[in-house]
Amino acid sequence: MKLHDLSPAKGSRKNKKRVGRGPGSGTGKTAGRGHNGQRSRAGYSQRLGFEGGQMPLVRRLPKRGFTNIFRTTYTVINLRALADYEGEVTPEELAAHGLAKRGARIKILGDGELEKALVVKAHKFSKTAREKIEKAGGSCEELGSC
Repeated sequence: MKLHDLSPAKGSRKNKKRVGRGPGSGTGKTAGRGHNGQRSRAGYSQRLGFEGGQMPLVRRLPKRGFTNIFRTTYTVINLRALADYEGEVTPEELAAHGLAKRGARIKILGDGELEKALVVKAHKFSKTAREKIEKAGGSCEELGSC
């Protein structure tokens, strides 16, 4: 087999519809756009959410709540994810292993068990996570904000 012998599987490639190519093609004359009107013209584009002049849905519905732009978000990591680590666990190490993004604030939650003593450095700890880490002989170090 050579490179020029390769071809796609039967039925996997479909020819594009060629519109406006005469009455015999099935999509001649108006080219599938109907007769006249804004949508039949070249260069037509509609604003997102436009409903033909009717009051759009986004404006008909009531507005509720707000988004707090000063909210601090944490990447939550359970204790079971820390079971494979040795010695010290830092946010940089977690980011290197793909458990968190670099520079993200980390919160450790207590789901899972720890058998070995770890020094865990994170921005926040749940009460159960702190208890389980200290019960296993490790320690929790709370980091300042990023």
